[in-house]
Amino acid sequence: MSIGEVLAHLRVEFPDTTISKLRFLEAEGLVEPQRTPAGYRKYSWDDVARLRFVLTAQRDQYLPLRVIRDQLAAMDREQTGSAGRQRPALVAVGPAGEVPGRDAVDGPAAEQPGEVRLARADLVARSGINEGTLTELERLGVLVPSPSGWYDADALIIAQAVAGLAAYGLEPRHLRAYRTAADREVGLFAQLIAPMARQNDPAARARAAETARELVGLSQRLHAALLRVGLRETLGR
Repeated sequence: MSIGEVLAHLRVEFPDTTISKLRFLEAEGLVEPQRTPAGYRKYSWDDVARLRFVLTAQRDQYLPLRVIRDQLAAMDREQTGSAGRQRPALVAVGPAGEVPGRDAVDGPAAEQPGEVRLARADLVARSGINEGTLTELERLGVLVPSPSGWYDADALIIAQAVAGLAAYGLEPRHLRAYRTAADREVGLFAQLIAPMARQNDPAARARAAETARELVGLSQRLHAALLRVGLRETLGR
């Protein structure tokens, strides 16, 4: 298949995939399509399976490319010596070997932020918060609509999390610290990403997007671990 045909296959499941993204993954050594005498890329179903593995690991587990590369290399070593290469059934696993599901976040976990456009009433209905809570979240800057007034998938995730925390007695005013902490992280990470994002080279911009994805995943793991450590004394463990 040509790179355009591969893109058409993958966009069904990964709508934000681009030609530049596929070229970037090739440059990083995660897939090696054959080349015609004229230099055009030709992908096999094996290549498509590897790409699907990479994209799933990034989307669902936020795994760094080096971890994904190591997993693919291990799979390749296991296949060495077998009679012919069959289309592999690849499953992305976490750092400890677990196979995470996609149901960790209720609602739009499979939706990309840019794909979702919710009106105010829709956000309230789908998240479980009320109009007053949404107004307060916006006043505090915890949840912000787009300039056009729509809410995306991330806004829905935030609203659903707020609804869940409210069940334990936490109010919007208690969550302002989350926004402040996130803004500090954004400023820190932006210093790392901005030099790549400003370049005209599509590969550099793709690398900036991958770096942002990896930083978000690492930040989530660090935050969760710090919370567990901090609560051990309270739990008596």
